[in-house]
Amino acid sequence: MSEQEKEALKETGVSLENTKFFNSDEYSDEELLSLARLYDESFRDIKEGEIIQGKIVGISGDNIVIDVGFKSDGTIPKNEFNATEEIKVGNPVDIVIESVEDEEGNLVLSKKRADFLKIWERIIDAHDNEKILQGKILKRIKGGMVVDLMGIEAFLPGSQIDIRPVRDFDAFVGQTMDFKIVKINIPTENVVVSHKVLIEETIADQRKEILEGLEKGQILEGIVKAITDFGVFVDLGGVDGLVHITDLSWGRINHPSEVVKLDEKIKVVVTDFDKERRRISLSLKQLLPHPWENIEEKYKIGDKVAGRVVSLTDYGAFIEIEKGIEGLIHISEMSWTQHISHPSQFVSMGQVVEAVILSLDKDEKKISLGMKQLTPDPWQELMKKYPVGSKHTGVARNLTNFGVFVELEPGIDGLVHISDLSWTKKIRHPGEVVKKGESIEVVVLSVDTDQRKISLGHKQINNNPWDGFEKEFAAGADSDGKIVRIIEKGLIAELPAGVDGFIPASQLSPNKIKNLSFCFPVDTQLKLKVVEFDKENKKIVLSALAVVKEKSDEEIEEYIKEHKLEKVSIEDIKSADAGKFDPSDFSLYDDNSKSASRAKKENAAPAEEKAEE
Repeated sequence: MSEQEKEALKETGVSLENTKFFNSDEYSDEELLSLARLYDESFRDIKEGEIIQGKIVGISGDNIVIDVGFKSDGTIPKNEFNATEEIKVGNPVDIVIESVEDEEGNLVLSKKRADFLKIWERIIDAHDNEKILQGKILKRIKGGMVVDLMGIEAFLPGSQIDIRPVRDFDAFVGQTMDFKIVKINIPTENVVVSHKVLIEETIADQRKEILEGLEKGQILEGIVKAITDFGVFVDLGGVDGLVHITDLSWGRINHPSEVVKLDEKIKVVVTDFDKERRRISLSLKQLLPHPWENIEEKYKIGDKVAGRVVSLTDYGAFIEIEKGIEGLIHISEMSWTQHISHPSQFVSMGQVVEAVILSLDKDEKKISLGMKQLTPDPWQELMKKYPVGSKHTGVARNLTNFGVFVELEPGIDGLVHISDLSWTKKIRHPGEVVKKGESIEVVVLSVDTDQRKISLGHKQINNNPWDGFEKEFAAGADSDGKIVRIIEKGLIAELPAGVDGFIPASQLSPNKIKNLSFCFPVDTQLKLKVVEFDKENKKIVLSALAVVKEKSDEEIEEYIKEHKLEKVSIEDIKSADAGKFDPSDFSLYDDNSKSASRAKKENAAPAEEKAEE
């Protein structure tokens, strides 16, 4: 064949390579050209990844030889054929060319891939046209199930199995169900299916009918779909409603599971409906009679009842007598004698206690209860046990600014007011006489059973010495005194009989003293003269000037020097108006007595909140 003929042959698109398969001695150049053209046309323009039809041309062990119209045949493993498919020479078979040439130059074919692509086309079509497909649930995995969909594994999320929460996923394994493809990821060839959407489509008309017919007060039947801490969701037939925990029972409950169970069929009443949000509020308790309706027939004042402690507050304990009926035991009604600051000292949550009905208000739905009324009131016997004037020994339980609370017996306290601690001393705080926990002798001054107060006295253990003081400390009498306390406008001096008297600052020096504690320190001994004696108010007023002005000049000079009296002369002291003083000088001393008397009236009752531990 000339070069010119070869060039002409190439222009036809026929490969010269194909002429080598024919014996050039048997054919002319024209015949070779014709045969080469026919041979070349017998091969396809094959692309990798496409489905094409081949033909079985041989069976070699576990491999099936396939003619796909290419220069060479390819093979497929026998296990890519289903058990029901007939493997016979001459039978057509759909395959995919995965590679025109592998490392060894062989044609790589796959029937399995071709089968997958044919199913994949059907799946895409079902997704695009919203067709329903049937599949079998193979197994459970995290988040859902694996479904066999025409030989392809698809994912079924747990939330897409049913319109109700699934309790037992394993119960679905092996079931054949209808599905709709909701999502396809073509690059990864993943498929997500749903059975729930089919149910929702089926009940769409039912849901619409329910929503259109909803009205307050309507009674419906539903199934408990979910239980949460705050309430219960009920499936009303494709529409969910919420029964809040407060609408489950007239009584107090800790969790909705105490009243209903999952999948339980219950009747509920519609209490509210938001059409825009499609929120339905339901109630279970409103189908039951209100426990307060006929309460006056069941309970009366004075009845003894039993109930469980359901709540503790600072002021008392709430007791559930029956579901929906609670009563309050105030801390003041828990014990006749004990001072209770918090109900937890007496009762505990969940404890069943007995009580007596003290009051009942149906309109306000309030019941007052008492526990102490179950036992006799010990205060009714106190007048016999602690008559006025009787002497006892108690324990100082609490000290306050105005007195000391003395425990006569467990739960029975009396108050010794600060003014009743000493006949002779001006007590500023009870701690000067007794310490907490110490024993103290007392006399019963009064008992008020209505107000539950016992007034006690400590100084009354001894006779009132002021009858004797009237002669010993009459006005004009001389006495020695020791300074025991310095107050704003004078000094408190202890006299020989152990009684305190007051020395106004004006009765210490004719001139104003800037610093009393500097001139007259505590424990200083003084010669004094009584200038006023008040038995009723238990007051003795004293003067040092009245004594010293009658002394010699040398003694007066010594007094001035000893007490560091500035700019004071002997003449100043001699001319001093001793024994006369401004009543205002005594104001602080009087104010202490008045405030003590006022406090005695205001705080005679045990006032634990004012106690200083």
